Amino acid sequence: MMENRIYQMIALCQKARQLVAGEFASKQAVLEQEAKLVIIAEDASHNTKKLFNDKSGYRNISCKEWGTKEKLGSILGKEPRAVIAIVDENFAKKIDEMISESQ
Repeated sequence: MMENRIYQMIALCQKARQLVAGEFASKQAVLEQEAKLVIIAEDASHNTKKLFNDKSGYRNISCKEWGTKEKLGSILGKEPRAVIAIVDENFAKKIDEMISESQ
């Protein structure tokens, strides 16, 4: 149940254009410190997880491993996505809390 609510919040975040999807766009958002929350798919490669954990950790950006590439992509109406970044503070805070509660 909580999983569906998280996916709904992510979809709402995308409709509000407060989300970037994909490794390249998410990495740019992290490097420019626009990202407030980074979500890495649990089935992403080890290198991808390490890269985003290191880059976001260095910049004090919250980083969570949650969901699958297939589901993250489909909820956004795109191909499978290993990484998404939320750029709005309020959306990021709420989604971060919801993910923490579900784990």
